[in-house]
Amino acid sequence: DTLAEIAPTYACRGNGDDGSGGRPRQPDHPTLQENWVVTLGGLTIGLTHWVPVPETPGIVNLAGACERFFGGVTPDVIVHGDTHVEDIREVNGILCVNPGSPTFPHNLNYQFGTIGFIDIDVDTLAPSASIWQVSDHGIETFDWLRWGPRPW
Repeated sequence: DTLAEIAPTYACRGNGDDGSGGRPRQPDHPTLQENWVVTLGGLTIGLTHWVPVPETPGIVNLAGACERFFGGVTPDVIVHGDTHVEDIREVNGILCVNPGSPTFPHNLNYQFGTIGFIDIDVDTLAPSASIWQVSDHGIETFDWLRWGPRPW
């Protein structure tokens, strides 16, 4: 609710928020849904907990996820989470951004993690993304080499 006082706020239910794994089910809230499709700055942005990035050809793909989670809408940008591992990549013309986790990076333990920003070029409407490290002092440039190569 505090964030909603300064900016539009959207949250997606993830595994565990539904009461699985012995965790309490998170209560319903107007800013909490399974998935969102929003238009910001002229771009369509899909928000969801999980998408198949990277894709697994023949098993799961981003087009199928768009059909399932966004009602067939193909967003310009998809923001997703699940792994708590920061990632920015383009898949089939869609900018896919996993900002990581601000408090539980890489599902390891509670510590400062990462957040992401999406910037929209006002002239071209081209989106770009960046990942930032949360620290005692606010945010700092993220070191992509800190965690080593991703296992996938």
